[in-house]
Amino acid sequence: MNHWIVAPLLLPPLVGAVMIMSMRHHLDLARIFSVASISLLLAINIWLLAESSNGSIQAYEVGAWPAPFGIVLVLDRLAAVMLVLTSLLALAVVLYAIGSGWDSRGRHFHPLLQFQLLGLFGAFLTGDLFNLFVFFEVLLIASYGLMTHGGGKRRLQAGVQYVVYNLLGSTLFLFALGTIYAVTGTLNMADLALRVAEIPASGTALIRVAAVLLLLVFAVKAAVVPLHFWLPATYAEAPGPVAALFAIMTKVGVYAIIRVFTLIFGSGSAAAGDLAGTWLLPFAIVTLLVGAIGVLGAKSLGHLTALATVGSIGTLMIAVGFFSQQATAAALYYMIHSTLACAMLFLVVDLVRVRRTEEDDRLVSGGPMPQGGLVSALFFAGAIGMAGLPPLSGFVGKLLILSSIRGHAWDWLVWSIILATSLVFVVGFARAGITVFWHNPPAPEEREASPASASLPFVAVFGLLALIGVATLQARPLMDFLTATSQQIYDPAAYIGAVLRQAEGMP
Repeated sequence: MNHWIVAPLLLPPLVGAVMIMSMRHHLDLARIFSVASISLLLAINIWLLAESSNGSIQAYEVGAWPAPFGIVLVLDRLAAVMLVLTSLLALAVVLYAIGSGWDSRGRHFHPLLQFQLLGLFGAFLTGDLFNLFVFFEVLLIASYGLMTHGGGKRRLQAGVQYVVYNLLGSTLFLFALGTIYAVTGTLNMADLALRVAEIPASGTALIRVAAVLLLLVFAVKAAVVPLHFWLPATYAEAPGPVAALFAIMTKVGVYAIIRVFTLIFGSGSAAAGDLAGTWLLPFAIVTLLVGAIGVLGAKSLGHLTALATVGSIGTLMIAVGFFSQQATAAALYYMIHSTLACAMLFLVVDLVRVRRTEEDDRLVSGGPMPQGGLVSALFFAGAIGMAGLPPLSGFVGKLLILSSIRGHAWDWLVWSIILATSLVFVVGFARAGITVFWHNPPAPEEREASPASASLPFVAVFGLLALIGVATLQARPLMDFLTATSQQIYDPAAYIGAVLRQAEGMP
């Protein structure tokens, strides 16, 4: 077994525990350990990505207990991509939090960040539905602490709303797990794929109920309309770097939908049939429309970016909802872009808030803004990315999605909606930019040396912009890899064989 697979699940809780016990009153030391651990995690995850690039699927049996009886972690191309994307985002977030001083405004920011990473990495690596539930709960606990970091009445209210919605989702998840276990006697994903496929068509009622419950749970995590109500207030009120980290949170739900409904409830399963595709696509279209309308009516940059995130989820779920190899590859490319673009915009919004102390991020004209030209340029780049305009990767991603659905019965409807909402996004972001930046004169020279001019936050934002640029310039090789990833996703036999090989005595 490749023992490095378990490293992303061991390092964050170890570092987090050490920080809590030994560094509660030593912020500088906690910062050093946090940056060092995330950098090490990034290096490990890049190596794991390289290990998976040959198409191999590696299973790690915790405690040497064979699947399906023991806990198993599974590394394939999809999991490796999500690990690297999360690590890159976490590094940008921790640098911004340190440079902006957000990590000093409350207690235990860096330990909470480590446990948040534990939940994210665990969700991507687990090969067991129950442990997916466990890591979802780790995510929920850590994200609530990060959400309320720094205090404030509005932030606390948004945090409570966020927890309540997600606890309801967790309750549904438990009901689904109980139903699945009662029918199949297992929760290991690979074993479930075999057992669900063996259920005769006449006895699929309970397992179809469980599949619907799972789809609802993952839709809550992904913020698909009408289960998205927790997202706008949560993301808009969260601290800037926390909101940026939350850009990957909705992708956990998307990842779970892709994993579960291609492996366990694939199109060849009589138990589920085309359940996800039937329901997911219409709601994805509505999600995109709701996000676009919200962008037009937003009253602040925070809500504007949060609702744009909802719209981007709609675009992403449209591609996922077709459940084809080409559409899924396009969805993975757009997932990478939207995660980076959303995170970048949330950090830019925080830069604006720091520089407009009286107006905050409200869409009203204000006074001089230190470094207003640089901040406005970053907002312009982020807006281009979110709207899907050339030359950034958002345009490439939407073009790939439109191309992947050509010939489908829904293609003209989806094409029209994606193009029309892109125009709406342009109008919404243009209105916000004109109000905040063009009606906001630049600051005099003597104000350029204000505390708001710290360079590390800009390093983090430009780093995310650089990653978007890399995704644009290297779109062809990246899509080649993601196409191979999609092919692997739709070959469940390889996943099942890798997980159950040792249990069946195979070499």
